[in-house]
Amino acid sequence: MKELTYTAAAREALTEEMARDATIFVMGEGIGKRGGNFNTTAGLFDLYGGVRLCDTPITERGFIGLAVGAAMTGTRPVIDFMFVDFILDGMGEIMNQMAKMQYMSSGRLTMPVVLRGCIGIGGASATHHSGNYYAMFANVPGLRVVVPTTPADAKGLFKTALRGYDPVLFLEHKSLLNTKGPVPEEDVAIPFGVARIAREGHSVTVVALTVMVNRVLQVADTLEKEGISVEVIDPRTVSPLDTDTICASIKKTGRALVVDEAFAPCGIGAEIAARVMETAFDELDAPVRRLNGAFVPTPYSPPLESVIVPSNDAIATAIRDLVRE
Repeated sequence: MKELTYTAAAREALTEEMARDATIFVMGEGIGKRGGNFNTTAGLFDLYGGVRLCDTPITERGFIGLAVGAAMTGTRPVIDFMFVDFILDGMGEIMNQMAKMQYMSSGRLTMPVVLRGCIGIGGASATHHSGNYYAMFANVPGLRVVVPTTPADAKGLFKTALRGYDPVLFLEHKSLLNTKGPVPEEDVAIPFGVARIAREGHSVTVVALTVMVNRVLQVADTLEKEGISVEVIDPRTVSPLDTDTICASIKKTGRALVVDEAFAPCGIGAEIAARVMETAFDELDAPVRRLNGAFVPTPYSPPLESVIVPSNDAIATAIRDLVRE
């Protein structure tokens, strides 16, 4: 194992896969000589030049459509959006072309496109640079939606995305980019649809997404001193979603809380709750609970921004209340 930041681990995956597969190329604004807004492609231009590291103008729908056409010819485009909010300008291409092409061609055409970008609230980025949107993309058949939390998962899941034949939304929370963690030296590709048990426990199951995994882990250490043992599940991908691991944990604990920075209405927490009710209702000792960010546009003001996301105190209170039920 070696210690890498989240960004460095994902960049290492991209570097290794570009060396292995000459059909992979990257498009995006500032991803060439500049190396990307978040250093996602730093150093790659010197290795592969402007053909495989293709700087684009600000034409999101145009280069998403270009990626669809390029994938149809047998190449593997990676589009780096900096912030995932910018993907929204190309939703017609993503939902009506990219996601449906394999079905409409009866499998004759594959669509190995990776759409990557930063998600999440933090850093006073305001409402145009703070979206999450993974619940929205998970609603579209044909798309894979990946939300890594650790550097090891960022590398392993990115490798799977780069080797597959489906379009993948690879979404990286901006607050995780500089976090460090152990990453395997060997070539490890992590399969989609397999959740990670981030912490074992027996009092309550908490399913947390992206940056909330780390917050819940911090809270779990505190609650352990109170006799509350928290099992923390990190889904890692939301489409496909590993319901089996979540329900197996609930069978042990009898209680479930979903902690998600994204909005509650029509969110991943609602989907998890519905699946648990369908498949593990008899295992529950209390209703499935959700703790989400506020259903409001993200404010620019840092104090207001901090209020609309679940805090450690709010997470601890939600867990204590659920355990008492």
